Amino acid sequence: MIPKEILKKVKRIEIQTRGLVNDVFSGEYHSVFKGRGMEFSEVREYTVGDDVRTIDWNVTARMGHPFVKIFEEERELTVMLVVDVSSSGAFGTVAQMKGEIAAEICALLAFSAIKNNDKVGLIIFSEEVEKFVAPKKGKSHVLRVIREVLYHQPRGSRTDIGQALEYLSKVTRRRSVVFLISDFLSTGYERALQIANKRHDIVAISLSDPREFELPGAGFIELEDAETHESFLVDTNDSGIRRAFSKRAHQGKEAREKLLRSMNVDYIHIDTARSYIEPLIRFFRMRAKRFR
Repeated sequence: MIPKEILKKVKRIEIQTRGLVNDVFSGEYHSVFKGRGMEFSEVREYTVGDDVRTIDWNVTARMGHPFVKIFEEERELTVMLVVDVSSSGAFGTVAQMKGEIAAEICALLAFSAIKNNDKVGLIIFSEEVEKFVAPKKGKSHVLRVIREVLYHQPRGSRTDIGQALEYLSKVTRRRSVVFLISDFLSTGYERALQIANKRHDIVAISLSDPREFELPGAGFIELEDAETHESFLVDTNDSGIRRAFSKRAHQGKEAREKLLRSMNVDYIHIDTARSYIEPLIRFFRMRAKRFR
């Protein structure tokens, strides 16, 4: 049985995110992710003004006069939420942990999708794929997706993005919009991302906390890697150590962004110290301009 506190969280997230969808995101989502594919509808006789490139030569030869193919915009989309639940998600030094923000973002995207009559699916992963929820429509299904993200108890502590993307390619044959939500503390996923991005429209949402980039001057503190559980003592009063820590963190972020750009993967950076609403709105508006 799901604990009452989880159900309360689900209800709070539902109220909060459905309000945002109705007031802000519905139009933004539709303008960006409306079906841009075209599917065959029917053939009809050629009329003056039709594009000659749409002539169906097989039907034309059979009937003895020109016929053209008619295509309609493919409206229904499949949205896949691929969510990292490794141990590093249970970290946050401001108001919320990265994992909690990931759940809210999932809810926002899922409610936007079903409002536009799209299907929503879920893959939860750590160093292995831990949960798969097949894409469906409807409010009850979205609430299940939110519950799964919030209530899931991870088996693994580390992150393997490559394995998650390989699994995505196996279970999702139809082209989908894929939101990959992680802090990207993973390596060796480049080829899997390249393959998945050829088939799907992948959007990378990277979560980070300010303390992952800047250490406070607080004397000797013990730091522990949430995924490997390796710990070490650091003198944070040493400005050289703080600079080296910050430089390494920023270099990692810049390398990740460069990699994603080189693969034409859209990227959204979410900082736990700031609202995730503005980065998402900026992304939607940027995408809308691109596809006008």
